[in-house]
Amino acid sequence: MCLALAFGLMAMPSAHAVYAIAQYGEPRYPQGFAHFDYVNPDAPKGGTLVLANPDRLTSFDKFNPFTLRGNPAPGLGMLFESLTTGSLDEVASAYGLLADDIRIAPDALSVTFHLNPKARFSNGDPVTAEDVKFSLDTLKSRQAAPSMQAYFSEITRAVVVDPATIRFEFRSNNRELPLIAGGMPVFSHKWGLRPDGGRIAFDQLAFEQPIGSGPYVIDRYSNGRTITYKLDPSYWGRDLPVRVGTNNFERITYKLYSDDVARLEAFKAGEYDALVEYVARNWVRRDVGKRFDSGELIKREFPQHNGTGMQGFVMNLRKPVFQDVRVRRALDLALDFQWLNRMLFYSQYRRIDSWFANTQLQAKGLPSPGELALLEPWRKSLDPAVFGPPPSQPVTPPPGSLRANLLKARALLADAGWTYRDGALRNAKGEPFTFEVLDDTSASAQWAPIMAQYTQALRRLGIQVNYRSVDFALYQKRLDAFDFDMTTIKFPDVQVPGAEQIDRFGSKAADEPGSGNLLGLKSPAVDAILKALTQAQTLQQLLDATHALDRLLMHGYYVVPQWYSATHRVAFKNTLAYPAKLPLYYGANDWIISTWWLKSQPRPQPGPQAAGH
Repeated sequence: MCLALAFGLMAMPSAHAVYAIAQYGEPRYPQGFAHFDYVNPDAPKGGTLVLANPDRLTSFDKFNPFTLRGNPAPGLGMLFESLTTGSLDEVASAYGLLADDIRIAPDALSVTFHLNPKARFSNGDPVTAEDVKFSLDTLKSRQAAPSMQAYFSEITRAVVVDPATIRFEFRSNNRELPLIAGGMPVFSHKWGLRPDGGRIAFDQLAFEQPIGSGPYVIDRYSNGRTITYKLDPSYWGRDLPVRVGTNNFERITYKLYSDDVARLEAFKAGEYDALVEYVARNWVRRDVGKRFDSGELIKREFPQHNGTGMQGFVMNLRKPVFQDVRVRRALDLALDFQWLNRMLFYSQYRRIDSWFANTQLQAKGLPSPGELALLEPWRKSLDPAVFGPPPSQPVTPPPGSLRANLLKARALLADAGWTYRDGALRNAKGEPFTFEVLDDTSASAQWAPIMAQYTQALRRLGIQVNYRSVDFALYQKRLDAFDFDMTTIKFPDVQVPGAEQIDRFGSKAADEPGSGNLLGLKSPAVDAILKALTQAQTLQQLLDATHALDRLLMHGYYVVPQWYSATHRVAFKNTLAYPAKLPLYYGANDWIISTWWLKSQPRPQPGPQAAGH
């Protein structure tokens, strides 16, 4: 589905209560729909799904996913519901979940939700408007992570209309804000209350059991390395259309392994049930063996239509060495993607050439009149190249191959004041060009051969690179404090960009420890484009703003883009099953958890000595 079809024509906000809303156009599913198309409504319930680390996390020390300090356990999102939920075959819709109807004010400066009277928290309490207000006030406070504060910053307040009705008020007419309000996780005001009535500060909550209204609750955990969730037998929402065919496992267990090698070997040994493979070499060479040969383990590639997001070597602009765009462009020229793809990736990847690649949001060709209207006020402060086509990523065709790119890189570095002398590339002060690439230990094995190629090319330019891996806890702590030179980051993809872009690129976020602005980007032009993006009233305005943002980011060379796959690579036990129809926009791990199921197993027949017992 293309973005334009998904959005449809612009519609004025409705002043009457509805079951669902869409940022543009109308929701895909009509009122009274039975279930989403991509689920199996007859999927059997029961059994245990065992998974490994869904990301680089190797241990956890808290059950609160909304604060900065510490590492939250994987899977905590299953404990919390929101007022609305989207579907995986639309890009910007919201269907009632905790809320049973939605009312957007005629001036679009507020949205009102009525709570489903059946909604209950895991402790049996009804979900009230006071709990919703408490959740927003907490997430907007300084006790929550800066990314939370930034994401909900355009919601000025929540007003309790009555015990079952809550109104969110907005700073501006922004079509995304009703969806942001509806998607806010809701938790009980009793989470963190002591028996004596005192309260544990929100940012001090560690292993206190969260009180949410989601389908699962924590069953048990051990040593910060394993955690099991069980389906809440009293879960209130199991028969809602948005939940039919989902949450099919009785229990879900995460086992956290110390590194990628251990995780892969554990899967091949049968210790867990499904592996989403992000490493092409593993998929071709290592995800093999007797269990694959026998059919006990299955490999499938599932097509997906997600935007790629941006994955790349991220430069920290707070470091003087990266503050010249010519230097950043030279570092981009030094990466030989074609060689990596051919020799290490088995030609499975495509090069990322946009912050919104694989979507209609990607800037192409010359700026449109709408883009020019946004860019022109900043022409004097922008590189003239921004007003031309987006930059193409360097290629290495024979016979020149990487050598030709390194010659261009050397010229750019010389223009920026870096010349080779006394065995190193040096600036006018004689300081050598050196920096550190920070990684976490769990991923170092897969990145080592990639870094070997890249650092060798940089050494040919006279640049000294130190590759350092640390445990994940320290790695995350250093990222939160912006204490790094360069690192590899996968920025999550978005189908409809909005408030998360302000946290990612806004000037204010650059000074907020723990924010998403790892780049340290401070640009008045970018800030202005972000404002236009979040206030877009039509699809065309959104596209113009996103295209303009993409041009500024790509011409800024803040990241050395890496690569992406057009499919999800999943290996899994043959005891698992999945729906016949795939969603359009989905993450593989969440899709497995929410819609897969365990095949019914025949009951063992009692032996002779067991008969009659």
